[in-house]
Amino acid sequence: MRSRIVGNASLLVLKDLCGYPATRTFCTSRRLGANNQIYNSVRRPDDLHTYKLLSSSSRTPLITLWTTSWCATCHVVAPLLQSVVESGVGEAEGGVGYCQVEFDAPDMTSDGLGMEYMITSIPTLLSFDAGEAQVRTKITDGRKLADKAFLEDWIRNEAKRHGGRGGGGGGGGGPGLFGGLFGSWK
Repeated sequence: MRSRIVGNASLLVLKDLCGYPATRTFCTSRRLGANNQIYNSVRRPDDLHTYKLLSSSSRTPLITLWTTSWCATCHVVAPLLQSVVESGVGEAEGGVGYCQVEFDAPDMTSDGLGMEYMITSIPTLLSFDAGEAQVRTKITDGRKLADKAFLEDWIRNEAKRHGGRGGGGGGGGGPGLFGGLFGSWK
């Protein structure tokens, strides 16, 4: 067997002697119209860390829905959100990753992730961009989370980030972290 590097240095593709390479064409730019990725539920902090790394490397935001087993609203919101992501909302803007974080799993509650990401109510919809929690766009209102049109708009806006660590829409000029200090700096 021969091996060769395709696309980036960490992707090692093995090519058998029959000549059937499992490769994709070389490209250094982000693929437009990327497919959304749905991950398994998170029950351990290591899983969340892995999904954040996967979304960072693919330059797509990771959308997380923080739920518990006892939350009735979560049982309504989770299937709705998953169906919206599965339907392809956000793919035209670059795609998103999605996972449900089971906040009441034993490993999750003991690790302090709720405090780290400021999870103050359940359910909470939180996006990660380039591995960083986007607490400014976090949604905790159950009525908004149950509104399909709102979820579609929110996902499209988050998908526009593309690993750029900023709001998907607008960008600059508004009262942000630095109060618009760099708003006119373009």
